[in-house]
Amino acid sequence: MWSGPPCYAYIGMKKPELAKRMALQSNSTVSQAADRLDRMVGELVRKLRQGESAHLPGLGAFTRGHNGRLSFKPENKNRG
Repeated sequence: MWSGPPCYAYIGMKKPELAKRMALQSNSTVSQAADRLDRMVGELVRKLRQGESAHLPGLGAFTRGHNGRLSFKPENKNRG
């Protein structure tokens, strides 16, 4: 069962759809966008495995606690 934010569970976006959307927004090919996505995910995983936090600009940060549990802290968006 999905335990992430409800908005992502509802969208249910998978890598091919995400790569296609990235390609459209960056005026690149789907293959280039998929490669960029793989590098981003790889870097996030590397940081988490090394005990570092992994920041996603505009979204928040993943952190691994002392007990090994992964958590996500959304970025504060001050609007006003």
